Amino acid sequence: MTSYQLIATAAAGIESLVANELKDLGYQVQTENGRVRFQGSYADIVKTNLWLRTADRIKIIVGEFHAKSFESLFDQTYALDWAALIPMDGEFPVAGKSIKSQLSSVPAVQRIIKKAISKKLMDTYSRRGKLPETGALYPLEVAIRKDHVMLTLDTSGTSLFKRGYRAEKGTAPLKENFAAALIQLTTWHPDRPLYDPTCGSGTILIEAALMGHNIAPGLFRSFSCEDWIFFDQTEWQKARSQARAAIKQDAELNIYGTDVDQNMIAIAKENADKAGVLESIRFKQINCLDFQVPDDYGILISNPPYGDRMSSTEAVHKLYRQMGDKFRPLTTWSKYFLTSDEEFENYYGQKATKKRKLYNGALRTDYYQYWGKKN
Repeated sequence: MTSYQLIATAAAGIESLVANELKDLGYQVQTENGRVRFQGSYADIVKTNLWLRTADRIKIIVGEFHAKSFESLFDQTYALDWAALIPMDGEFPVAGKSIKSQLSSVPAVQRIIKKAISKKLMDTYSRRGKLPETGALYPLEVAIRKDHVMLTLDTSGTSLFKRGYRAEKGTAPLKENFAAALIQLTTWHPDRPLYDPTCGSGTILIEAALMGHNIAPGLFRSFSCEDWIFFDQTEWQKARSQARAAIKQDAELNIYGTDVDQNMIAIAKENADKAGVLESIRFKQINCLDFQVPDDYGILISNPPYGDRMSSTEAVHKLYRQMGDKFRPLTTWSKYFLTSDEEFENYYGQKATKKRKLYNGALRTDYYQYWGKKN
């Protein structure tokens, strides 16, 4: 069975979470900025695409080398065994990026890579003329940093955050894998209450319910490598069958979500229903200040309005003050708030136990953590 050098890409700040997930799945890992390296077969590519909750993509490292000239870039790219991955009719677009390198023109780099791969495939398949590229998609990327070249083949297709359940997003939605990361950075376990007072389209709560029921996050979507002819496609059928068998249908979860906007609650319910977890989440259209938490020793996660998400800074700060008055007295609850507002602690009225820098897309945010009493 062929073994591949693989990377799971990740948003800045959550690489350690991806590494922990891979370790839990049984892999040895090496964590770097924006990615985690591991090794595995095609079955492992299938498994990690299905089960990783916080990663962005799973990529095969086709080759790595140093290059400071286009001639060197061409020759070392040509030397790789492209025909082991791409058939004669495969479509292989090349994306690219270059940082602090002599080969700084990304379009030129992409052209050279494309030319080298095309020549290698034509020589291997004894074909003259242009390759048809009418078959399955093989998305390639060339990434150059300080003259170090990494050529990768994307097995995921669309990013792993696209689970397939979110029919409606609402305003300023969290990506699904980022929402999963917010949960994993708390002490929540499925036997504890979880509450999102500003649930919006329900992403945080849906991701928690998927975890609580042990539902593989990639179970309801497709992946680009499912169409690749050089791989055993029965692996997908086997892996999905195993994932369905692993679902904990009878898990009892205490998950609550509120939002002042009735339309958002309707969207959240629709998304939860599509994910198959609607019965496990109690959504309610209500101002969070009027909600009474039902139990002790719970976890509260909130992505309250901030920045461009509300037109009035004054209104945002008023909400933070009100949330502080409401939630500070819940001493047995651990509370977690994501915001880009650096004055959050002042308006909430309490210094966080811990603060963690995260990037919500390109926006720098802080994750304010208030740890409750242990039971």
